[in-house]
Amino acid sequence: MTLSDPPRPPRQLTLRDVSEASGVSEMTVSRVLRDSGDVSDKTREKVLEAAKRLGYVPNRIAGGLASQRVNLVGVIIPSLSNMVFPEVLSGINEVLEDTPLQPVFGLSRYDPPHEEKVLFEMLSWRPSGLIVTGLEHSEATRAMLKAAGIPVVEIMDLDGEPVDSVVGISHRRAGAEMARAIAAAGYRRIGFLGTKMPMDHRARKRFEGFTGALARAGIEVADHEFYSGGSGLATGREMTRALLGRNPDLDFLYYSNDMIAAGGLLYCLENGIDIPGRMGLAGFNGIELLDGLPLKPATMDIQRREIGRRAARIIADCVARGLSGAGERVALTPRIDPGDTLRMAPPGPGGQDLPDHV
Repeated sequence: MTLSDPPRPPRQLTLRDVSEASGVSEMTVSRVLRDSGDVSDKTREKVLEAAKRLGYVPNRIAGGLASQRVNLVGVIIPSLSNMVFPEVLSGINEVLEDTPLQPVFGLSRYDPPHEEKVLFEMLSWRPSGLIVTGLEHSEATRAMLKAAGIPVVEIMDLDGEPVDSVVGISHRRAGAEMARAIAAAGYRRIGFLGTKMPMDHRARKRFEGFTGALARAGIEVADHEFYSGGSGLATGREMTRALLGRNPDLDFLYYSNDMIAAGGLLYCLENGIDIPGRMGLAGFNGIELLDGLPLKPATMDIQRREIGRRAARIIADCVARGLSGAGERVALTPRIDPGDTLRMAPPGPGGQDLPDHV
């Protein structure tokens, strides 16, 4: 769905803009930004602050090409160790390989200052478009995205205000949907296991949607176990051991991703816990890599490859039509896969459901 007519291309920021904003000459601005010449620390700080506030990025293309864009699409993702993002990259590549455009990627590491650095370097080479993970960015990053004058697509998340176009799912609604399925199946003593979430905004939003939907039905999360660092089977095992050690009467474990859910499943099976009779569990993301486990964990497929495809199509279409943006909002629908670890709700009025709102 198009939110508005395609925006007019914004005027490109120049050295003069930074000069006027900082109150120093264009030559001094140039020296500061090229890190050359004798410039006082006070002046340097003034110039860099003005450039950052404006979202100005120097052009590193050779003079003869200075007015052109290169056929690169910058892609910024948080991590390569998370199995979600290679599939997103595959979807992007599938679309762009049939165009003159070539994707290049950088890692934000879930760290706003590092994302600023990666974006600054990408924009200095004047790419034709940008695909950026998430909607939460620092003020400097948002300023650079808005001033770039190229199509920008933020991906994976719809719960927020995009700079230009956005492709993804509502993580709050995804969390609420899983809560409804768990409660409808009759589980009541529920534990949550997931990453520490100050920087993982999508996991935080799922947790908010999950706990909010349960609360409206009079159910509270009985306990939780958080971790920092990479996801893995060992992490899932240890978290599950710790949580069940405190709360042996839990009857459902909801994990923030499939990798730690798989580790939790293996721990439960090794300790003779009946899954899904005595206890159910579910993860998130729909990772096919885990299909060989003794039981298939319940999960939610968020259409990762399709997110990549749709984002790349928006960029390719804008470049082909000479547009600086599209203002599109593409909402994909996540799908619950109950696998072998989530009892299905009984038919008819016997199963409890939750209000369909977040």
